[in-house]
Amino acid sequence: MPTHPPRMSRRRLLQAAGGGAAAVTAGAGVLAWLGPPAPLSQATGTALEREAAASGADQAFLHVIAHADDSLYFMNPALEQSVRGGARSVTVCLTGGESDGRNTAEHGRGARLLPRDRPAFARARTNGLRAAHAVMATGDPLSPWDVEAVSLLPGFQVEIQTLRAAPHHQLVFMELMEARTVSEPRARSLRGLWLGATDVLPTLRPEGTPVQRVFEYTREQVTESLTALLERVRPTVVRTLDPNAVHAPHEPPHTGDPKLRGPAYYDHQDHIASAYFAQAALADYWERGHGRPTVVENYVGYEAAVLPNNVDRETARRKGELLSVYGWADGRDCGDRAGCGDRKVGGSAFDGWSRDWTRSTRLRAPGSNSWLRPLKDGRLAAFAVLDGTAVCWAETATGNGSFSGPHVLGGALLQGQIHAVSHPGGALQLFATRTVLPARNRAHRRELLTTLQTGTARNGVPVFGAWEPLGSPDADPVRSLETGYPAAAVDREGTVHVFVRDWLGGIGYRSGAHGRDWSLWRRLEPPVDAGTPARVTGVVDGLDACADSDGLIHVAAPSDRAVHHWVSKEPGEIPLLAGGTGLPGPAGPVSLAPLGGGAVRLAYRQSATARVLVAERQPAAGAWRLAARCEPVGGYGRVAAAAVGKPARTLVLAALDGAGLLRYALGEADQDAPGRWLTGQVPHSGAAAIGQDTDGRAVLAVLGNDGRLHAVRQRDAGADGAFQEWTVQARRGQPGRTGQPGGTGQPGRRGQPGSPERTG
Repeated sequence: MPTHPPRMSRRRLLQAAGGGAAAVTAGAGVLAWLGPPAPLSQATGTALEREAAASGADQAFLHVIAHADDSLYFMNPALEQSVRGGARSVTVCLTGGESDGRNTAEHGRGARLLPRDRPAFARARTNGLRAAHAVMATGDPLSPWDVEAVSLLPGFQVEIQTLRAAPHHQLVFMELMEARTVSEPRARSLRGLWLGATDVLPTLRPEGTPVQRVFEYTREQVTESLTALLERVRPTVVRTLDPNAVHAPHEPPHTGDPKLRGPAYYDHQDHIASAYFAQAALADYWERGHGRPTVVENYVGYEAAVLPNNVDRETARRKGELLSVYGWADGRDCGDRAGCGDRKVGGSAFDGWSRDWTRSTRLRAPGSNSWLRPLKDGRLAAFAVLDGTAVCWAETATGNGSFSGPHVLGGALLQGQIHAVSHPGGALQLFATRTVLPARNRAHRRELLTTLQTGTARNGVPVFGAWEPLGSPDADPVRSLETGYPAAAVDREGTVHVFVRDWLGGIGYRSGAHGRDWSLWRRLEPPVDAGTPARVTGVVDGLDACADSDGLIHVAAPSDRAVHHWVSKEPGEIPLLAGGTGLPGPAGPVSLAPLGGGAVRLAYRQSATARVLVAERQPAAGAWRLAARCEPVGGYGRVAAAAVGKPARTLVLAALDGAGLLRYALGEADQDAPGRWLTGQVPHSGAAAIGQDTDGRAVLAVLGNDGRLHAVRQRDAGADGAFQEWTVQARRGQPGRTGQPGGTGQPGRRGQPGSPERTG
């Protein structure tokens, strides 16, 4: 039985160029034991610390996955864009992914004839992952890696691999035993460890690992290991798998252990549990304080196979190519007898059984279409989530394009983006969703939160009251974990209506007069899909809401094959199901933009092609029509949409493109199609925001992968108005830099104004 080891030394290991197995380097000697997690300034001596100390980049990425292929299936193309962009990129794989120990693409009798060798298969998967990462970084699958055993916690070791040609690029393997089944309850698994069905989870040493022995981790030690890694990498973006997976319609697997009971999910139990551990580690990391803000992205896993394909063919093919490298489809000789890749994936990544995973990339948080809003005096305020906390940037003067901040507005373990609405008197109200992690006498659950603006501080920053919990449409804690992300609208009387997807795939809502005195949770009438039964019950997260110029409330939501619409019959009434829209199937979230005369525009991506579509509904017709198919730009996720101007005669669209950058387009509201796409050179997280200043000029904003607000505005209002240069606000607690030779910026401290930088 493995035991917790005493303190031990680490040997430096180098890998022969292209070689698969690690070998001890002669004369490498003994490196100093790292000891417990410590601030980076106090920890030296390993590749992790050396690279963190040497990195002066504004961006750093940490990817937390359960199995070696997870990031290739579910996080690409974002993963490759980060790697190719030259930023620090670290991927930590929690399990060995040993499965049945048979490295073959065959199933049934042919597979059973192969000998079972889990340590070898775990090593083959490691070799495949680093080959795919080497291709992303250098183009060469045999580009060599340096390998060593590192202590993140006293008495424990993990394996770290550093790409020699690009040492800012690293892989970390904790080698915990995997569940070895997608959904069957197993006490000895990440899920069992999280739920307390087992006290410890052992590791499985892959063949050739420099890690010296088997270890046993408690739940707290897995969390502490990830926290230690966060402290060493200090990422600006953390990407995890899905902590809020959607349950499947079939019966849950049987188990005699009450701790392991629960719904059946579309996703793999290891995926879900890995995201829980990442959330717990982030909570610890943020509580300790670390000096630079963190954005979190959660990626949907196996559920993508039962949702519409949402990336274009070029993106899907590239994902498939990298998975074929991981799957050893080229038969390359990496010099390791354990194998050079995962034959269970093999060459089938694009055209075979896994095609739906390569043809989709979905974020659990669909993003908000409303997080840049005007204050009472016309200045703009932008809202985001950094370090799990709501923050605000506020213009220092009307229309000057300089934002102070970020100013902390509170909240903890918030997820996704803030949704903001304006009351008739000009006060703002914010909505967010948060996870409550389990603790003694506290259930693991999700809930909606809101806060109402109470005034404006002397420095011009809006002041908000305490965050008020609004609960969840589903009181049961387990069901509440599937609560969606909020969209809200305010009617003419100042009543706020907030809508979220519920556990059954319907839409729950609460209403509050003037943003207070909230009703109980109620549900909109559920949509009924005609034709072939839906693969996913009800709507998919990614809804939007708005009030039109006639005072009617609209709600739109995607399902796996249709766009659904609800609208109130009279001002002040709750929206009713309006029947089928007849629009092409959606690939993800939808965005509403009210125009004059009661008209409403809808923007979203079409399934399978990712092409942006624009639809319109005129009140006289009462039906939707497809107005425009925009020029393809690739990408995935929400398309932001808004009508701007005085009056609002310019329709603005903004979307992520296939290169991970912002694209935006403008057009006359009385014309069907917007103009050509423009490119903003800003890698960013979540959906873009669209607002307008007091002159009616369009203003665009994104939360950059550096954790800073990037914004741009028109020189002149109107669909033909050119845009000025992008500005970037100084990071909290760090000085600003212009990005131009010889430029300087003033320090922006936490809660204090920061000077903007200008970039071309």
